[in-house]
Amino acid sequence: MADLLSLVGVNKVYGQKVKTHVLKDINLAFKKQEFSAIIGQSGSGKSTLLNILGTLDRPSSGTVYSNERNLSSLSDDELAVFRNRMMGFIFQFHYLLPEFSALENVLIPHWLGQGNPPPDILKLAKQLLDRVGVSERMNNKSTDLSGGQQQRVAIARALINRPGVILADEPTGNLDSDSAEQVNQLMREINEEFGTTFIIVTHDRHIAARCDRVVEIKDGAIVQDYLTAEREERENWEELAPRYCNLRKGEVEWVNKR
Repeated sequence: MADLLSLVGVNKVYGQKVKTHVLKDINLAFKKQEFSAIIGQSGSGKSTLLNILGTLDRPSSGTVYSNERNLSSLSDDELAVFRNRMMGFIFQFHYLLPEFSALENVLIPHWLGQGNPPPDILKLAKQLLDRVGVSERMNNKSTDLSGGQQQRVAIARALINRPGVILADEPTGNLDSDSAEQVNQLMREINEEFGTTFIIVTHDRHIAARCDRVVEIKDGAIVQDYLTAEREERENWEELAPRYCNLRKGEVEWVNKR
């Protein structure tokens, strides 16, 4: 099976006179239905890596592939079409449009890529809102929703074009622990039900420890890449805390006793 998304020899350098080498010779591949976490300290290159995987940024050198298709050779317009059809994005601050209803926010990726939604897409949007548990709020403006509800709407929005991969940048970083747990469980259920690949940048070790795979990046280079099933649960937990992932309330005492 071809890799759904892969990077080969990818480097990213910012600046001309003063150069900052953010990513260093990254070789990384993801397959269909993987549920993966990317972890690392602030400034390690996590978000830059996610942006390049999502074709929101181009590498300084190296190649990005999707199903053996060389994405680096596509024009900006061609990449925009590819992104709209192939990828969904979830961000920490969800970026819902405040003047639009929850339903209208979900439909935005379809509007941008294909125009006014036909009845089957409108039906799908309503089904997705029901699936993420906010169907009763579909006509509410986003400003009338809680943070957890807004993130659920953002997940439905990411799914409207039936993408093969969802890229999530700190999707629970702006939520309380209960809402974060619900969003985490929802993403996992979608991963299993629809076969959607998830690549999640996170500081939440509750998410990272439950992913199928953890990729650790440090100073722009991959230093670990492992399957969590190959380790004991406590080993996964201790590996992630407290170096790269934030602790939730009540966990500090446990870590300090180690």
